[in-house]
Amino acid sequence: MKAQHEIFPFFDDKGTIRIETTELDAVADTLVTVSHRADDIVWSRVVYRIIDMRYKQNYPLYYPTKFEEGMTERSLFMIMAEAIVDGVPLYMKGDRVKPNYRSVMSAKEISEVFTTNTDMTRLSNVDEQIIIEDAATQKMVLNNTSYEKFVRNQLKFLIQEVVFFDKHTSRLYSKVMAIAPLYQAKLTGTETPKDALYNSLLGWLAFDNLRPYFSKHYVSSDVNATQRVTFDEFFTKKLYTSYVVGVDNGKDQLILDYTTDSVKVRAEQQRIEDELLNFEQDLWEY
Repeated sequence: MKAQHEIFPFFDDKGTIRIETTELDAVADTLVTVSHRADDIVWSRVVYRIIDMRYKQNYPLYYPTKFEEGMTERSLFMIMAEAIVDGVPLYMKGDRVKPNYRSVMSAKEISEVFTTNTDMTRLSNVDEQIIIEDAATQKMVLNNTSYEKFVRNQLKFLIQEVVFFDKHTSRLYSKVMAIAPLYQAKLTGTETPKDALYNSLLGWLAFDNLRPYFSKHYVSSDVNATQRVTFDEFFTKKLYTSYVVGVDNGKDQLILDYTTDSVKVRAEQQRIEDELLNFEQDLWEY
């Protein structure tokens, strides 16, 4: 007989549900693991949000757009690209928008996805690819000439976030599980809004796989050069702004799957935000 009840974590090792959430320890400046027992999670909701670089609050994630050897500052996309080159898995999208963690993109598939070529009817060539295979080392590297052209149109990112209530701490938490670049420059303009979202999604990266890279780089700031935050702190503290595009449900539908009317879309976004905001308040009586 076992003396203690076996403890199962709520998140798995990819950063999706059944993993361990991690938070930045401000004192030690290291990544600290905070375990959430599955038995303590009484409510959770998976939400999909878009981070748009054109919103002023997100500017620090977009710059710098140049790629030069020896640069110390990085943009969000640059860090993601360097992580992919370093071997961090890039997962394919599933039948719908959600990530397919069973399918990892090959080097060839990555090169064809990250390209400045907007003509989807022909294959990309090396001059248009921003991640290429070095002929000498057989390793993936960033292509300087194509990167700057590509990143000008890399204006949106889709994140998969879980909001959950832990009864052990009596607190509502949120955690980014995965992030995907949306490259709309490849769209023809004839797609429906929901198809445009799906077709612009290049691939998913597990957020926890990126955190070691995020913790090593500061977000660029033209406001306060003294008190700077790392990308990891920026996301942990939710200093970015985003808007909801859907939640996981039984039909596997996002908002654009059941309405494209702008007024109804905004109303549904507000309903979801209110639901998330009010959940914790509704647990208590005053």
